[in-house]
Amino acid sequence: MDRRYFLSAALSAFAAPAFARRPAERPRVLSFHHLHTEERISVTYRVGDNYQRGALQKLNHFFRDFRTGDTVTMDPKLFDLLYDVKAHLGDTDARYEILSAYRSPSTNRMLRATNRGVAKNSLHLTGQAIDVRFPDLPTRRIRDAALSLARGGVGYYRRSDFVHLDTGSVRRWGA
Repeated sequence: MDRRYFLSAALSAFAAPAFARRPAERPRVLSFHHLHTEERISVTYRVGDNYQRGALQKLNHFFRDFRTGDTVTMDPKLFDLLYDVKAHLGDTDARYEILSAYRSPSTNRMLRATNRGVAKNSLHLTGQAIDVRFPDLPTRRIRDAALSLARGGVGYYRRSDFVHLDTGSVRRWGA
């Protein structure tokens, strides 16, 4: 092996990883309209592999229990799921309508007393669940997109016109 070949091979080994890096991911933006508070928010919550701390704090407040004002740290994987659902549907700029996100224990008890479909240990209590829809899209399309991702629970509430998404185990319910 001559000297030039050796130097060329050595330089290639060091340079290859720099050129092999994947292109920078597009910043992940989520937009929401909370139907109970009438608040709206649009935030860049993640850039590449880095969650944006300030954006996550804004989202934790936005998804507070609207009845009590209590907050919890929402699961960032839930935001990734929401982003991937709308990307799967082909519209990364879509604005979700929010019906329910975090629920305090007192709110969950109250809802359980009046609705038989509310789970005692709901993932809404831990910031791992959200009930959503889009204003201009059938909720079955959201359900189908979420089911195809196979990353958590998907509940379909056709009559109430919303989809429950969570970061728990993969499961489904509803029509």
